[in-house]
Amino acid sequence: MKKSSFALALLLTGCVTSSDVQKLQSQISELQEQLAQVKRTTAGKEEVQGVNQRIADQTQQLLKSNATLVAKVDQIEDKMNNTQGSVEQTNFRLDRMAQQLTQSQRDIDDLKAVAARAAAAPQPAAPAPAMPEPSVTEVNVPAPTSDNPMEVYQAAYRDYQRGNYDLALAGFRDFLKSYPNSELSSNAEYWIGESLYSQKKYSEAIEQFNGVVNKYPKSDKAPGALLKKGYAYLALNDRPRAIVQFQYVVHEYPSSRESALAKDRLKQLGVDTK
Repeated sequence: MKKSSFALALLLTGCVTSSDVQKLQSQISELQEQLAQVKRTTAGKEEVQGVNQRIADQTQQLLKSNATLVAKVDQIEDKMNNTQGSVEQTNFRLDRMAQQLTQSQRDIDDLKAVAARAAAAPQPAAPAPAMPEPSVTEVNVPAPTSDNPMEVYQAAYRDYQRGNYDLALAGFRDFLKSYPNSELSSNAEYWIGESLYSQKKYSEAIEQFNGVVNKYPKSDKAPGALLKKGYAYLALNDRPRAIVQFQYVVHEYPSSRESALAKDRLKQLGVDTK
């Protein structure tokens, strides 16, 4: 502004030379350039402010979208966890059912074998018909216990299948007491353990299954007893001992149905079975 005042003063005094005019024109051009620069700077600032505002708006929107996405991911993870828990419970039930089916089939085979041997054995001579007894007053008395071990065993087994576990326990124990050396003794010992397990008496079931393995190590009930011990330990939240039991089944009875079930359970527990 001082330069323009000086130029104006020169014009008013009338002492203007060509050099002065050139200086004046140069000053005017410089002022015009400064004015244009000021305009450009102002426009640039406004544009930058606009860009910053848009960035701020987009950032806010992204933050909202991210919060929504995180919430949805959390919901999905919760659903997946619940689903995984349900799958594990279902697998556990399926394993148990498969193992019980295997044991039941073996039990049927054992009963058939015992029945076949009993049929092949020579039958005792029929007793002479008894003479009629004098008529007496009829009274109600409990039915006598069968002298046939097969019938005693089957009665207890039917109680187990029907879910009458107390009756099954009593029946199998009576069978063992009456016929300790029967071919079905190992079976009766095993189903006592199963009855205790079904009553959620896991510690007692483990002790009973130990008895099966110790008394009848070569019985076809031994791998089932070991496998069921693993299930019982899992029910007691004793994961390390359960894993040991499953691994023992796989190692000692590699070709058995129980071995396949043990491998499946180990896999679900995250244990390599190779």
